[in-house]
Amino acid sequence: MRHQVAVVTGGGRGIGRAIARTCAEAGASVAVFARTGSELAETVSLITSAGGDAAAWALDVTDEDAVKRAIEGVRARWGAVDLLVNNAATLGPIAPFWESSSTDWWHAQTVNLRGPIVCTHAVIAAMIARRRGRVINVVSGALPIAYFSAYMTSKSALIRFTECVAIEAKPFGVSVFAMSPGTVRTAMSEHSLSSAEGRRWLPWFRDIFDRGLDLPIERPARLALELASGSYDSLAGLTVTPLDDLESLRQARPAIDREKLYSLRIRTLPTPKAAALDAVREKAEQPLDRLDSSRRTGDT
Repeated sequence: MRHQVAVVTGGGRGIGRAIARTCAEAGASVAVFARTGSELAETVSLITSAGGDAAAWALDVTDEDAVKRAIEGVRARWGAVDLLVNNAATLGPIAPFWESSSTDWWHAQTVNLRGPIVCTHAVIAAMIARRRGRVINVVSGALPIAYFSAYMTSKSALIRFTECVAIEAKPFGVSVFAMSPGTVRTAMSEHSLSSAEGRRWLPWFRDIFDRGLDLPIERPARLALELASGSYDSLAGLTVTPLDDLESLRQARPAIDREKLYSLRIRTLPTPKAAALDAVREKAEQPLDRLDSSRRTGDT
């Protein structure tokens, strides 16, 4: 990533900090966004003391004006943004939905979905104009986890957002990925493990750690770097994890597309009308210029 500029949200600690440090070690100039100035300062210190180049902007990723000003500051300092990693997130309520505050529940949607939307909107038009850029949205498995509806709803929506924008941006050389980092011991996971609500409503979560199924924080950071490298742009739009072999996925992309793997799908029993609708909807999953090209050549 030499001579590239990366922006990492939620870069003050945890996975965001690990991704920022990994990008800096690979040669990128790294801007870290988060709300807590002291945590941002520590991230920048860790990077610069290792010989890297980094700067911090303390902000709320849902504040569109603040994000725009920060991106302008990044461009003034280093130039155009090559990579955006949308990592900032909040857990939201851990409880039955009807026992949760609807305000707190919706706040999770604001941070986890609006935040990435605001940050992506601030950089992607310039990426499209340059015909270059990558966006990595840090998501989660799109599972219907009981008592965790705020977080899972927001992250599932972020996956779909990723898939839609990836289709639109692909013809312009811009790649958008969804990355599920796996279970890593961070402040967020510690809350799910140790808080009263986590112990009560997510008792199964401790099994991941007790059975050694969690991952070191370096694994998702390394995956983010691989996606940022440009070697796997053909995987844009998919949701990948550190457990995936990206090279195998790249070779299997035709089968992945055919079977609709690594993406959000509602599978139904086959009917003649459903098959006909699927054939029409298949066109919706292609960028419009490709359809226009097909019409010009007479290929239906």
